[in-house]
Amino acid sequence: MKKSSLLRGVLSFSSVTMLSRVFGLVRDIAINAAFGANAATDAFWVAFRIPNFMRRLFAEGSFSTAFVPVFTEIKETRSHEDLKALMGRVSGTLGGVLLVVTALGIFFAPQVASLFAPGSLDQPHKLDLTIDLLRLTFPFLWFVSLTAMVGGALNSFDRFAMPAFAPVLLNLCMIAGAVWLAPRLQVPIMAMGWAVLAGGVVQLIFLVPSLRRIGLLTRPRWGWRHPDVRRIMRLMLPTLFSSSIYQVNLLLDTVIASFLLTGSQSWLSLSTRFLELPLGVFGVALGTVILPALSRHFVDKNGDGYSRSLDWGLRIALLIALPAMVALLMLSTPLIATLFQHGKFNAFDTHMATLSIMAFVSGLPAFALVKVLLPAFYSRQDTRTPMRISVAVLIANMALALSFIALLFVWWAPAAARQVGWLDGIAQVPGLHMALGIASALSSYLQLALLWHGLRRAGVFQRQPGWLRHLLRVTLACAVMAAVLWLGREHWGGWTTEPTWTRIWRLAAMVAAGATAYAGALFAGGFRLRDLRGA
Repeated sequence: MKKSSLLRGVLSFSSVTMLSRVFGLVRDIAINAAFGANAATDAFWVAFRIPNFMRRLFAEGSFSTAFVPVFTEIKETRSHEDLKALMGRVSGTLGGVLLVVTALGIFFAPQVASLFAPGSLDQPHKLDLTIDLLRLTFPFLWFVSLTAMVGGALNSFDRFAMPAFAPVLLNLCMIAGAVWLAPRLQVPIMAMGWAVLAGGVVQLIFLVPSLRRIGLLTRPRWGWRHPDVRRIMRLMLPTLFSSSIYQVNLLLDTVIASFLLTGSQSWLSLSTRFLELPLGVFGVALGTVILPALSRHFVDKNGDGYSRSLDWGLRIALLIALPAMVALLMLSTPLIATLFQHGKFNAFDTHMATLSIMAFVSGLPAFALVKVLLPAFYSRQDTRTPMRISVAVLIANMALALSFIALLFVWWAPAAARQVGWLDGIAQVPGLHMALGIASALSSYLQLALLWHGLRRAGVFQRQPGWLRHLLRVTLACAVMAAVLWLGREHWGGWTTEPTWTRIWRLAAMVAAGATAYAGALFAGGFRLRDLRGA
């Protein structure tokens, strides 16, 4: 795929993903306004995060990174009938395995909820609510995993828009659940469980016609012993952690957060929403579009095309991720206060969510670059190197998280909290959830450094000229934008006390001023739109 085609693919994917992320923000606004940050919403976010984590780990994570290179190789070197047979065997095998996993998840929901929310064991009502919600949300895994398989096939045919649009349907279902269904139920939060289940069904149905149009809609068949299916499975195993280390860290953060102050799960969910807005729109888009392109270059033994495509992806990632980090650091409080401080979500919740947002987004450049570097390994069907790196990063993240919780507890805990047991003490101190964001950010930079070292050692990537100029240009533009946003914040204070419409127009003005300052500084430094297409 040429650079212009790569750019079109990224723009197609990211523009539709932006729509999904906007609806995701509306979804979170509706949920927080309807329920606030409390035990019920904590229970829902835990119940939603577990199948969502498994979806990203097995379907969008390890499965997609193993499936797309093999699928692309067969598409480029064999007949369409072979490709259609692979789809039938993979869908039958994946669907069968996930059916068993889903059934086990529903049956063992009490044990799963206790495992991932051990801090709720002494709160029976909260734990029971988590179990009930988990039984509703777990089947989401089956539907959304098959949706990811269909999306991977469509992406390999350079059809990125429809798979990127599918999450919009999930967000619409969840908005309807919070706004329309919740007031009609005896336990309002259960509406969100039904909404997640409906969203999974609707997404899969939505993509089936697109699969038919490329001639790959076929009857699922069990294919455990099929050689191509077994090759995908062999590639999957090492990627279970490496492709989804961020999601693994989030789930482990869920376990730790269950011991912290009530509301921590909800504040963390907002933090990840703001992290995933630029990461999902551009970071994931780059990784999704580059993987088939790198796979084709690898199959064709085109080393120059491989290096140029990867170099282009890294430059675009920095072009977006650095200003996004700066903007979110500067505007975290205005954003949370303007978008979420309504209904049952109060000024204290705004402050708590701001703490974790600032911690998480400080790692945004690393998160984005990792999304681009991982396909460089998977396209060559090297899954072991990222696996080894991810294990090290996972251990580092947990060690950092516990260390920063202890450090913040020592700094912030009042005397009363110090006099009780450790677990009881951390459950009383606000703000300790910030430690989880700091740990995730630092571990993401560690993963980036290790992946870069592994790529250089493999000798498959030649950096293109002009990197120093690119870095200086982006850094200067970010500094100009930061100065403009700082002036805006100094001029307009009181974000948690001003009327809603005042917050809205002030935030809009600051966003527009910051974006204009960044773009203006970029162009003043010599950047041109043709640079997006690469050399």
